[in-house]
Amino acid sequence: MPPTASEKPRVAVIGLGSMGYGMATSLRRAGFAVTGCDVSADSVKRFVGEGGQGAATPAAAAQNADIIVSVVVNAAQTDAILFGVNGAAATLAKGAVFVSCATMDPDVARRLSRELEATGRHYLDAPISGGAQRAAEGGLTILASGSAAAFAKARPALDAMSAKLYELGDAAGQGAAFKMINQLLAGVHIAAASEAIAFAAKQGLDIRKVYEVITASAGNSWMFENRMPHVLDGDYTPRSAVDIFVKDLGIIQDMARTAKFPVPVSAAALQMFLMTSASGMGRDDDASVARMYAKVTGTKLPGDG
Repeated sequence: MPPTASEKPRVAVIGLGSMGYGMATSLRRAGFAVTGCDVSADSVKRFVGEGGQGAATPAAAAQNADIIVSVVVNAAQTDAILFGVNGAAATLAKGAVFVSCATMDPDVARRLSRELEATGRHYLDAPISGGAQRAAEGGLTILASGSAAAFAKARPALDAMSAKLYELGDAAGQGAAFKMINQLLAGVHIAAASEAIAFAAKQGLDIRKVYEVITASAGNSWMFENRMPHVLDGDYTPRSAVDIFVKDLGIIQDMARTAKFPVPVSAAALQMFLMTSASGMGRDDDASVARMYAKVTGTKLPGDG
């Protein structure tokens, strides 16, 4: 017989945004007792209303948790969740595991891991990919690295949240480095797709027909196919925001400068995201790079007034 919720590890999910909420829901559907924690009281209230448990602070969420899944935006937030005021590290049981899903510089992941593991808890570097829909379906890709003990402790939750779990090394930082390679490509592909669709519109082409042709041709990419429908529909509700790539491509520049490795294509993509953010669209969908192109060139896209 499968284990009951009382027999399974107790899980806390800190960060109930579009990704974290879906991950918490997937865990509950798999039979885990899940506590949700977020700076938004409304998000916690919604989660409790759907059958989960709620906590006001990371420390409160960690008190009864065997596994903490942290789904926040960046390294600074992860650090605060662990070691800040009312941080989880103060109450997390010895031998429990902290699963960090934020995209961050690998050096920072290594530092956080060292600091937490020195207290007798485990740290798993586990950035995620797949978007909100896959998070809600338990179909994420997880790029994880950490000790064998951290993997063993976290595995029941990882299996419930993911369709693909990559075990990428025995130390924190390796998962983060793999994620940054993914983000380099993702950011470049979104910028290129946005440039292409806006340029097509400037040529007077039917951009819906452009989308049909390109997605059946060699110029297609996953990001073109996934993001350009947002442009076609004039819908820039953020599935992933422009400022996410300002952050992530900025991390890549820092990593590359430290390694003395040239990354001119991703540097150009970063400038496109920076311009889009500076023009007031930082919190909009990352396909808004196409809108930035349209604005500076006087090109009309769907949804323009």
